Amino acid sequence: MRVLQLGPWPPPNGGVQTNIVAIREMLLRRGHECMVINLHRHRTGREAGVYHPANARETLALLRSLQYDIIHLHIGGGLPARLLALAGVCAAMPGARSVLTFHSGGYATSPEGRAARPLSARGLVFRRFDRIIAVNQEIVRLFERFGVAPGRIRLIHPYALPTEAPTAELPERARTFFAAHSPVLVTVGLLEPEYDLGLQIDALGRIRQRHPNAGLLIAGAGSREAALKIQIAARPWRDHVLLYGDLPHEAVLRTIWDAAVFLRTTLYDGDSVAVREALHFGTPVVATDNGMRPEGVRLFPVGNLDALCGRIEQALTEPRHREIQHSAARANIEAVLDLYERLGASGRPSAIAAEPV
Repeated sequence: MRVLQLGPWPPPNGGVQTNIVAIREMLLRRGHECMVINLHRHRTGREAGVYHPANARETLALLRSLQYDIIHLHIGGGLPARLLALAGVCAAMPGARSVLTFHSGGYATSPEGRAARPLSARGLVFRRFDRIIAVNQEIVRLFERFGVAPGRIRLIHPYALPTEAPTAELPERARTFFAAHSPVLVTVGLLEPEYDLGLQIDALGRIRQRHPNAGLLIAGAGSREAALKIQIAARPWRDHVLLYGDLPHEAVLRTIWDAAVFLRTTLYDGDSVAVREALHFGTPVVATDNGMRPEGVRLFPVGNLDALCGRIEQALTEPRHREIQHSAARANIEAVLDLYERLGASGRPSAIAAEPV
């Protein structure tokens, strides 16, 4: 089986990137082929079978020249016209079965999501895909409002959880920061406005009043990096915030494992892979309440500094339990491969429509 995935490739290591990498790794381990067309503006990650087109023309040329049985488009964030057009092209590629994963967990409740209609341009494009993978129940209902037949929608969570404790050694700068601070609060993600990272920086100042050796490590890359550096430099506790930049995924897992508390502050958000990984490791998680957090997360309202600090204090005082569940760690990725295999064996598009899910 030959699979072509389109979406962001690391670095940086966001949730969508992690999902694409996990699918590719499992396909390769099972003897299948998997190519990736990177749609992210960052093009520094180099690996055989991963392509980095510079523009739409080069992307279309790759779609025409590469050989594949399954084409799988990953969409995260918004849905601009250019991305909707690409979705239409992917769904119409001759000789290939088409799959779409919609990773934007909060899109269903956005103004665009609430306006979903079957006869819209988006509805017409989405109904051309052989299968659509929704990452939460709200996205399932979204595609039903777009007129996609329920039998073509699969609910598959986007995360693949580690099967054992991380053993990767942290880079020296991060290792030194951990050695000099306790407790260490950690956040991992893109440095973008929707992650409300300034709230975490301000929270550290309050936390240090009771925990004078506390530190905050922020791992990730994005458009807000320069602004965050300015904000950090203006705080008296600036030496206790490490804006590290992007980390390899193995090192990300180690920081989550070593963290006293994992933070996820957002203005809007879906189902975070990093939150799932932290819970999987037994690391306490404090996150903005987005209406879809998994059980065990300590929640606070959007932008509420007092509540954030209160939840962090609770997490620091409660006992920590380490228990890694092995049985279902890769179940979500296996479900994606099972979907591929069903599509590949189903034959004509009419047979696909009748295939049970």
